[in-house]
Amino acid sequence: MSESVVVTHPDKLMFPDDGITKGDLVDYYDFVGPVMLPHIERRPITMERFNRGVGTAGFFQKNVSRGFPAWLERVEVPKKGGTVNHPLVTDARSLRWLANQNCVTMHVWPSRAPRLERPDVCVFDLDPATDTRKHGETRKRGGADRDLAVLTDAALALRDLLGELGLTCWIKTTGSKGFHIVVPLDASVDWGGASWFAHQVGAELVRRDPEHLTQEFSKADRGGRIYVDTGRNGYSATFAAAYTVRAKPGAPVSAPCTWDELTRGKLTPKSFTLKTMRKRIDAVGDLWADLLTSGHSLKAAIKHLRGKSGTS
Repeated sequence: MSESVVVTHPDKLMFPDDGITKGDLVDYYDFVGPVMLPHIERRPITMERFNRGVGTAGFFQKNVSRGFPAWLERVEVPKKGGTVNHPLVTDARSLRWLANQNCVTMHVWPSRAPRLERPDVCVFDLDPATDTRKHGETRKRGGADRDLAVLTDAALALRDLLGELGLTCWIKTTGSKGFHIVVPLDASVDWGGASWFAHQVGAELVRRDPEHLTQEFSKADRGGRIYVDTGRNGYSATFAAAYTVRAKPGAPVSAPCTWDELTRGKLTPKSFTLKTMRKRIDAVGDLWADLLTSGHSLKAAIKHLRGKSGTS
């Protein structure tokens, strides 16, 4: 049970400008656990830890080789020159343990143990060059609104493109600059198939709107355009987990949302925060619940895209 994890230094300020303590962070993950766990369960996790709070530099930790409780499950995965033992969240207790390690953000694989070679989600990350609107900023006319409108249009265009391929997708805020659009998979393709599919969809999206979108990896080559990042779909790649907190001012959350909220102009990438998520979940529950039982086969979509690209 989660009560067996004693929170150390609960009064430590994790978000000094917002008065959010480590105890608040652990309490958040305790509360959000019932809706978060189904989405992160048994996915290898990379912890983004801030032992002195987000006001100082944090670090990423993949390998957990010591200082962990005997009950914490891990998965050993190969890497160049060795292996990595990623922690796995399997219950409320393991989620609480990660939070007690000053882990603000949980980054997860698109696949689950033990079938790590078979992703069960395909992730598209729409990454603007700059923040469309900062946390707490009021709505104003001008550049910020234009940037948000372009980002919104890009997300809707991606949804429609995936719909043309017979695929349903879900959206969440990143808690940072953009949105994640996610297609649930039936785990019938490997990393190569999922990565190829995502890249081809991204290329088609950019072809339809090259003025605003790009697949250029280098920021210097993006020219202020939104980066259609499909690199989250390769072996050992990660994305910010649904419901995780981000290490940004205001403690924004990467929160599931609806397409209706997006089209009504109700969303920014930082709309939801640690302090507002309790009210939101009480009101709407888990907006991604249906994603868990909606896995798509990519075979028909890949065949269609290969026909368009002339590859075999």
